[in-house]
This record gives sequence, structure tokens and C-alpha cells, in this order.
Amino acid sequence: MSASTSGGGGGPLSPQAAAEFEEGIGLVFGRWTALQMAVENEWGGRDSRAKADQLAASIFSWFANSKGPFNYEDLEDMMFDSISDSFNADFEDGSVGEVAKHLLKMHEECLQSNFSSIEKLRNTRPQGNAVSQSRQIANEDDNSSSDDDDEPSMGEDEAARSEDMAVDEPNPSRPTPDADGWTTVPPRRGRGRN
Repeated sequence: MSASTSGGGGGPLSPQAAAEFEEGIGLVFGRWTALQMAVENEWGGRDSRAKADQLAASIFSWFANSKGPFNYEDLEDMMFDSISDSFNADFEDGSVGEVAKHLLKMHEECLQSNFSSIEKLRNTRPQGNAVSQSRQIANEDDNSSSDDDDEPSMGEDEAARSEDMAVDEPNPSRPTPDADGWTTVPPRRGRGRN
């Protein structure tokens, strides 16, 4: 997706639009779960928050100092490189591309003095538990080797039910009696369903 700009080469943002866009970048970053996890867990060291702020400033500068048209792949590549350099991480959850698309759309709107998407972000608070939910999902993925790939974002209740089902149904990856005759006994919560 390549965002086109209006008029000869796009022109710069007005001072009001530039201020709105800069705030919008911060609002988007505040809701970007992968980035917030990187900051909270200090993947970039003690100055992880400053590195996230620098990433936002670099993106704003990229838009402010480029003539356009603004290319999605260029923005996404720049974001991937910055995240890799700053946090020694690769966000492979697709969020970099989503954020890049959102920023391109937001910039296009700001060029037209349309600040509705920024206003919407301003009026909705980020989910306070997004980071802890993501951490829980990541931990579930790390702790299980035979998850179905069809359900990447299982909730807590669904994960518990899934574990119960795994206890009740024969699972070829779960050992039966070993060479010494010992058998692993399933947890009690799986009993009483037959």
C-alpha cells in the first residue's frame, strides 16, 4: 500500500497538522503492545523508553523531511531496522506493518486537516492490561508444544478448557507407561467428565 499525497509532491504539514500528527504517533505507539512490552521489559536496556521515543521522533522526522509520495515498504523497513537496532528484537507478529499502514493513513488525513482518527485515539484509553495479556499468551505458547496454530490468541478461559480437553482425550505425544512401568497421572480437574 503506497500512500499518495495531495498536490505537487505532497507539501509539508501545516504547523497544526504537524503537531496533531506528532501526537498521533505517540498515541499509536502507546497502544502498540509489542513495543510497550519491549519498553516495559527493557529489551533495549535501561533507556528503552528513550529508544521508543526516539523511534517516534525518527518516524515523525521521516515524514516531515521527505517530499513524498510516502512508500509503505520504506516506512516498514525503517521501523524494522530501528526496532532491531534499538531493542535487539524482531517483532514478527505483523504489528510493524499494521502500525506503518496506520501511520501512513494518519499522515494522509493530516495533510487534509482531518484529525478524526487522532481524536478517536485521544478519546479512547489504551487497554491497561494489553501488555500482561500478551505476556500470558506468549507464556502459553512457550509452555505448550502442540498448540493448534488456528487459534493464536486464546483467552485465559479458552486455554484452560483446551488443557482440560487435552487431558480427557488420548494424546499420542503424552507418554503412557514408560520403560520402568511408570505412567504420568493427569490433573484432577480432568476427572468426572465421562
